[in-house]
Amino acid sequence: MGAVLSRQAYFETGLEVLSELGYGGLKLAEVCNRLGVTTGSFYHYFTSWPVFTRELVLHWLDVRTVQHVEFARALPDPRQRLDSLIQIGLALPHGAEAAIRCWSSADPAVHAVQTQVDQQRFDILYESALEVLGEARQAQLFANWAMYLLIGFEQALLPRDSAAFEWIAGQLLEALDSGRFASTADTAVSP
Repeated sequence: MGAVLSRQAYFETGLEVLSELGYGGLKLAEVCNRLGVTTGSFYHYFTSWPVFTRELVLHWLDVRTVQHVEFARALPDPRQRLDSLIQIGLALPHGAEAAIRCWSSADPAVHAVQTQVDQQRFDILYESALEVLGEARQAQLFANWAMYLLIGFEQALLPRDSAAFEWIAGQLLEALDSGRFASTADTAVSP
C-alpha cells in the first residue's frame, strides 16, 4: 500500500471483514491482506490479536453507538431526533453488526459490549419517544419495536432487502405520528 496507516484503518477494515466474512472470517492475515501490509505493520499498532479484537469491539461501540447517541441527543426536537436515529439505523453496517452479535454469544467480553450497545440504543429511542408520546408504556413499545426491527433485520437469514427495511421503519414512524401508540394502556414500566 505504501501509505501510512492508522489504528482507525485497521478497525474499519476489521469491520469490513466482519461484514463480508462474518466472525469466523476475522483473521489477522485477512485484515493485513486487505490493507496491503505485513503482520509486522499490524504489531506496530497492536501488541496482540486479542488486544486488536477487544479494541475493535470498543471502536464499534464508540463510533456506531456512542457518537450516534451523542449526535441525536444534541438535537432539541425529539421527533427530529427519532427521524435521525431511524436514518442512522438504516445506514449501519448490518453485516458487521450481525457478526458481532454472533461473536457475543461466544465471548463474554464482546457480549458485555453488545449489551451496552443495545441498552444505549434502546435508551435514546425510549427517551425520545417519551418526549413525543408522553407515556412510558407507549415509549417503551416504540423503542422495543425499533430495536426488534433492527436486530431482526440484521439476524434474519433471508437476503437483506434494504428497501423493505426502510419501508418498515417508515411504518414505525407513521404509527408514532398517527397516534397508534395511544391504544396501549400506560402501566408501570422500567426501560
